[in-house]
Amino acid sequence: MSQRTATALLILLTACPMMGPIPARGQTQNEEIVRRAKTKVQPVYPELARKMNITGTVKIEVVVAPNGTVKDARIVGGHPVLATAALDAARKWRFEPAPSESSGIIDFKFELR
Repeated sequence: MSQRTATALLILLTACPMMGPIPARGQTQNEEIVRRAKTKVQPVYPELARKMNITGTVKIEVVVAPNGTVKDARIVGGHPVLATAALDAARKWRFEPAPSESSGIIDFKFELR
């Protein structure tokens, strides 16, 4: 798979991560495996963010273990007031098992209604 195709696929898959799949590296560089989320936890909207009318998207990079649990998660973008809630939620997600570790980005959208 070319670098351009891989980048386009990554953008497409991270545009709607609440739908489930995140890209994962297989055993070879050209192999692309898609793991589906089995359990998606929505973040709790921080009270301070509500009071300050803070909205936006927080990007969390996750490393998923072969058993489907989130092994590691880190904030890669978004408002600091919203980031901790998104990080806590991402750590609770569960994915389909796979032969190897995988990683990807989950976007959490915070909107006031």
